[in-house]
Amino acid sequence: MKTGYWLFNGLAFFYAAVTVIYWLVGGEAVGITAIALSGGLAGLIGFYLWFTDKRLGNLLPEDNVSGEISDSAGELGFYSPHSWWPLPLAFCMVLAGLGLLIGWWLTLIAVGGLLISILGFVLEYEKPSKNAH
Repeated sequence: MKTGYWLFNGLAFFYAAVTVIYWLVGGEAVGITAIALSGGLAGLIGFYLWFTDKRLGNLLPEDNVSGEISDSAGELGFYSPHSWWPLPLAFCMVLAGLGLLIGWWLTLIAVGGLLISILGFVLEYEKPSKNAH
């Protein structure tokens, strides 16, 4: 992961430099914004990779120079096999997009449904503690 966060943080600094150069040369506002947002996105990903690497604190298989492909074999995580939450989440996203075309009232309703769907999706497997009163 060290290579990943060095790569993305390097891209963030590169995009920041290109943004300043493009602005000084007299570029258009849309181009300046797009390059700056690209730098922000690269910095966000680089920070996430750095923070995750710092929390794990061990050598990952992809960072080991003499590592084998079989070193990274095993379980990758938990993926819900039968969750219904992606369906209302996608429906509310479509309604939010349609609301931009039809009317802001539909977008506001869709954002409310979107918040409920995201909370349901994220907290689907959370169980309340038995000691809660």
